[in-house]
Amino acid sequence: MVVMNPAGDIAVQQRDLILFSTGIMLLVVVPVMALTVLFAWRYRRGNADKTYDPNFDHSTTLELAIWSIPLLIIVALSAVTWTSTHLLDPFRPLERLSAGRPVPPNTKTLQVQVVALDWKWLFIYPDLGIATVNELALPVDVPVRFSITSTSQFNTFYAPTMAGMIYAMPGMQSQLNAVLNKPGESWGYSGNYTGRGYSNMRFRLRGLAPADFNRWVAEVKGSKQGVLAPGSYLALERPSEKVPVLHFSSVTPGLFDRALNGCVQPGKPCMVDVMRRDMARGGGNTANGRMGSGMPAGRDTTPVNADKPTPALQKAPEDKGSGPNVTKPATPGAAPGRQKPGDPRNRDMSAVDAIPAAGASRVARA
Repeated sequence: MVVMNPAGDIAVQQRDLILFSTGIMLLVVVPVMALTVLFAWRYRRGNADKTYDPNFDHSTTLELAIWSIPLLIIVALSAVTWTSTHLLDPFRPLERLSAGRPVPPNTKTLQVQVVALDWKWLFIYPDLGIATVNELALPVDVPVRFSITSTSQFNTFYAPTMAGMIYAMPGMQSQLNAVLNKPGESWGYSGNYTGRGYSNMRFRLRGLAPADFNRWVAEVKGSKQGVLAPGSYLALERPSEKVPVLHFSSVTPGLFDRALNGCVQPGKPCMVDVMRRDMARGGGNTANGRMGSGMPAGRDTTPVNADKPTPALQKAPEDKGSGPNVTKPATPGAAPGRQKPGDPRNRDMSAVDAIPAAGASRVARA
């Protein structure tokens, strides 16, 4: 029922989409269930008013009803699916706070970076310089852009009262744009099974009025938890269950990007730097100022440091040669064979021998 009681505009639109889809499908389900009972009663054996028509084979009215109604429902669902898929795209910036309330000009979007750990949630507020574990507080009627990743497993970031379910993937960054429209508390969690601590991988979602949110930020900045630095992050990254809410008064800049690229540990190269070097090395040059632009486009492209090879089918017979798995006949016209080229057993195949009867032994050949 929490999905049916949303607190944010995205969740409201998703709820309405569920209700519309369910209602339009009931246009088929309810009449079919009612007609099942009606037909069973009307055409029962004991009905004295029943009509027997052995020559009945077609009814245009029935055909139109059977095919047109489902077709119209499919058309309606297709149209709604097309529009909602684009309007509710999680990467699409918000255009409204709620129905009839567009986002005011020059509104600053709150940035929140989400890291799915085993088995807890880390939230970094880069513009505010704070971080929390298993608690997400958001101001009401303020657009929020989430940047989402994971450390080791596929998770799903799901806050049902605010927005839909978005994957959190190791080494990749997902996005979600959402907003809360009323104060209150609810829960968010991962919808993707990740092992022993999955059931307790939940976070507290708090919608706060702007003044209350500012007070909450001041409390976090005054917490005794200290700085979320690479060392404390690596300790937090280790698997743990039922982790209580934690507040970090400050965060090392760029920590989310290092978590995304798997290089929080000192001395470990970042994935983005490794890929950049690989692109430069594979491309051979940086033509047009673009990294990796010299990389061969495919088999039809001449290699950077060698001549284009000639396909085997285009080679001359004397250039093809023979491999060690090809045995030439010892004499012209003789059957191939290493020891006895002319022996008929070279052409014999055991697969054409008669299959012996059950229980009979196969006769060995000399």
